[in-house]
Amino acid sequence: MQYKTVIYEKNKNIATITLNQPGKLNAWDFPGQGGQSDDFYAALKETAQDDDVKVVIIRGAGKAFSAGHDLDTVGFVYGMGTGKPGEKRASQRTRLKIDREWWYGRVMGLLYHPKITVCQVHGYCLGEGQSLVEMSDISIAADDAQFGHTEQRLGFAGTGGPMLPLIYKVGLGRARELLLTGRLFSAAEAERIGLVSRIVPQDKLEEEVRKLAAALSLLPKDGIAIGKAGLHATYNAMGMSGDAINAYMTHTLFTNLVYDEGEWVFFKERRNKGTKAAFKERDKRYDGLV
Repeated sequence: MQYKTVIYEKNKNIATITLNQPGKLNAWDFPGQGGQSDDFYAALKETAQDDDVKVVIIRGAGKAFSAGHDLDTVGFVYGMGTGKPGEKRASQRTRLKIDREWWYGRVMGLLYHPKITVCQVHGYCLGEGQSLVEMSDISIAADDAQFGHTEQRLGFAGTGGPMLPLIYKVGLGRARELLLTGRLFSAAEAERIGLVSRIVPQDKLEEEVRKLAAALSLLPKDGIAIGKAGLHATYNAMGMSGDAINAYMTHTLFTNLVYDEGEWVFFKERRNKGTKAAFKERDKRYDGLV
């Protein structure tokens, strides 16, 4: 297949999906918007269906792995936030349909992928970018990587997406603190708390990931398939499947918040001041606090 916003490559048993919107720091859109989300999950499905593929590497072009969802367009998929005369609040059924497709139909597809998945992380790894790390089997990060569920600062309060993969990797208490504050944290901290397997110097990242993928590809195809099936059974015992339902339902609720007077609203600030100013204001409020 031909893709516009990702690069798909295959070398023997190793497939590589490169997020390829470097000018946007590989920011995501939502299903049906014709961008990176549609391309990435189509490419991921291609790797699942290709019997030759044993290992899938996920990486980002340019300065970042992924800066999360595109704040220029977030919310518009529901038909909200345009500021146009006569605009109506998006219905719950519209929100549920889109969110169900995103988390239940796509994101969990990475967690339950039948091949070994490896994230190659550098630069910013935020929001949906960090979710890729949480859903993948193994992640190796460059020492310059920065992590964070900064999207939580839009008004979420510790959910609105699949939480169990993060909780099982770093622990409930740590996950709650990272989500409630939405703070950035370093590659060193990510390794220490178990979010990534290890960190390497930036100039060695590509080499180390390729060596790991080559080692993993020595496993037999049937062995990988059975191993992943067994892992998926373990995920079900841990409640991962149900977490997808929690993810899309809570995201729908969070995108329909009622704000009290004086509470900060990203969509209002974006409409009045522009995305860049709203983005800066979102994080400036936390200066000196976390």
